[in-house]
Amino acid sequence: MTDQRLEETGRGSPADRVARLVTEVFAPQYVGIALPPLVGALAEGWPGLAWGLLAGLLCAGVPAAVIALGVRRGRLDSVHLVARDSRKGPILVGLAAVLVGLLVLVSADAPVAVVASVAVLLGWALVLGSITLAWKISFHTAVSAGVVVVLAFLLPAPPVLLAGSPLVVLIGWARVRVTHHTVAQVVAGALAGGGVALAVFGGFR
Repeated sequence: MTDQRLEETGRGSPADRVARLVTEVFAPQYVGIALPPLVGALAEGWPGLAWGLLAGLLCAGVPAAVIALGVRRGRLDSVHLVARDSRKGPILVGLAAVLVGLLVLVSADAPVAVVASVAVLLGWALVLGSITLAWKISFHTAVSAGVVVVLAFLLPAPPVLLAGSPLVVLIGWARVRVTHHTVAQVVAGALAGGGVALAVFGGFR
């Protein structure tokens, strides 16, 4: 029985239900919205949080809204864009939104950490978007691994990595469990997303 059918019937093992819950909670667009405010708050306190909220809404909120609208109108299979061919349009929208958001933030002299977090979003859109045109890499594990890397720059790295790595593994397991990805795709996603975050955010440090 496919994951879609399980969702429709409400059946499945406890592991199936956990996998679907993890997939929903850690959807890339939701994590992308949360990243700039989190970075801004950690780096600059309340002013940074305000800048981060603006950045998150501009750069990740717009693509998330476009995806949700596409699902509602039946043009997209789900917010997770299970079919690889359905990803091109949302990725282009996301890329445009991040570019506009980055321009606004730089022009408005936003905190460097917030700008850096948006640059990471841009890196993900470019790298993961290019890969997914040919191969269905996991955005879930890419974004989650990248967030762990970013937080390791802002907080003591050992506990962040110790807590974050199992979470990335859990997300990867969930994506395989719901049959949306293979093991290779989730591993590649984690490596690509983490690598982009390391290169881009680290470049601002």
